Amino acid sequence: MIKSVQSFVVRVSLALMFAMFSSTAARAEVTLEMAYMPIVPCSQLFVIEGMGWAKEAGIHLELTRFPNGPAIVQAIASGNMDTMCFGIGPAMVTRAKGIKLKVIAAGITNQIAVIAQGDLVDYFAKYDNGADALRAFTKDKGRKPKIASFPKGSVPDTVTRHWLLRSLKMDLDEVELIGMGAARVQQALLSRSVDAAGILEPILTIVESKLKGAKVIARASDMMDGQPGSTIAARENVIAEHRDALVKLVELHIKATKLLQNDPAAAAPFVRDFIAKGLIDVGTIQKSLESPSSNFAADPNTILKETEYMADFQKSEKIKTKVSTDGLFDLTIYRDAAKNLGM
Repeated sequence: MIKSVQSFVVRVSLALMFAMFSSTAARAEVTLEMAYMPIVPCSQLFVIEGMGWAKEAGIHLELTRFPNGPAIVQAIASGNMDTMCFGIGPAMVTRAKGIKLKVIAAGITNQIAVIAQGDLVDYFAKYDNGADALRAFTKDKGRKPKIASFPKGSVPDTVTRHWLLRSLKMDLDEVELIGMGAARVQQALLSRSVDAAGILEPILTIVESKLKGAKVIARASDMMDGQPGSTIAARENVIAEHRDALVKLVELHIKATKLLQNDPAAAAPFVRDFIAKGLIDVGTIQKSLESPSSNFAADPNTILKETEYMADFQKSEKIKTKVSTDGLFDLTIYRDAAKNLGM
């Protein structure tokens, strides 16, 4: 009888210990709704998920795919998403809407280039000045050049407008700007329904490899040198509730950044799985990771000055986009993540 009671007590104790352990484990895992776009500038996220690092760190990322940054802004305004990988432009637009969100890490810089196809390539080869090339095209063809990008407020659109207004000293009405999502930009170029696009990787590499005669006619340094690109951002309430998890996420982001910088071949399969779902070969994705438009970064301190410049341009008389950098950055999360990594 005594042995039976002792056995029962042991079983109950073990059951309670297991329940407590399970409960602790459940509490240890943090779930974060995360928005992203299927573009190279979000590659750190693809590496983190592909390598299984987030799961190992007790972070469950519920990923939702969006066609562009402005679409993510709409989702945020509707109360969805805890964290996001999107451009600094949409982040500033979100902040201007009064939504409490902070950028906690950089993702990439100098990411936008202009790729042209068809006759426009020949005009840029003929004329040293891009404005002369675009104007000559209009005169000869009897129509304005059609230039695609993401919707207004996005980084690609903003940098493309800066290229036209500040670099080429043109008026916006001298070209036809068309805003659309990433997949549509790529298709528009491949179907030759637009003459050019101010866009990012992997679209640049894919179009150059698939479309005969397509060529990059302007790089980041020609458009807006030092331009900030993608970022990792989080709602302020999520930072307050799950700061330790976000510090760990940024640690992984730094780790992924180093892999992309030092061994793009190792990162390419994970990036392909998210961007192309197996429809594009790994070699093309690796080439896009090694592109002049793929300058991966993590430290948000390195984009502060450039973000202010972009904000001033977006608020200028010609653009008139409502953006805000007031309270936009939380630099302490990256600081603590870097400290934990011994940086």
